[in-house]
Amino acid sequence: MNPDTREKLMNVSVATLATALYKRGLRNQVVQGVGPVSRKGRNMVGPAFTLRYMPAREDRNQLVEFRNPEHPQRVAVETCPEGHVLVMDSRKDPRAASAGDILITRLMMRGAAGVVTDGGLRDAATIGELDIPSYHARPSSPTNLTLHEAIEINCPIGCGDAAVFPGDIMVGDDDCVIIIPADLAEEVADEAVEMTAYEDFVVSEVKSGAGIIGLYPATDPANLEKFAEWRNAQNR
Repeated sequence: MNPDTREKLMNVSVATLATALYKRGLRNQVVQGVGPVSRKGRNMVGPAFTLRYMPAREDRNQLVEFRNPEHPQRVAVETCPEGHVLVMDSRKDPRAASAGDILITRLMMRGAAGVVTDGGLRDAATIGELDIPSYHARPSSPTNLTLHEAIEINCPIGCGDAAVFPGDIMVGDDDCVIIIPADLAEEVADEAVEMTAYEDFVVSEVKSGAGIIGLYPATDPANLEKFAEWRNAQNR
């Protein structure tokens, strides 16, 4: 993805992005029920590389399946491009893990930007100590074979009730994850930077005792004048 767009998205919140997308009629872009395994204090940004799970059937999902070099879960980990986010459709079912710490470590070593599942991750405490941003519904110890069959790589999926297409831009912060359609990423990033500057100004005003009427949103022109002065002083 465009490095300038990536840099802008590294410095805005998912909440701000959700508002920018809402203005464009997109209301269902946040991955629901998913949060960070551990907070990193920085954003996850990267194009989506997807893996779809379907319900497991016992005759197809014994432990011997992991010996298959073409097992889709393993192949996804070994082919997720550098700088991309592995996004897994686990049917919003965290009763069995989507992956564990060894696979997530491998993703990290291969340069993945992050991992997202609407299911669970096993060895979650260990994953939380890794440098790679990881998002899930909750910790889950059972192997994925218990309930999930990895069936398709880099296809359109649903994750946390939101549609994800390969190449969509995933952004995660210390709260949650949002999906930006790839063709909107640049303009949404630009708008979010502007929104963030104004919101930072608003916070400084509120902390100084200002009321929000006329300030948030900026319906009083005097506040826009104050914002321009603040922005110049802050070099924003």
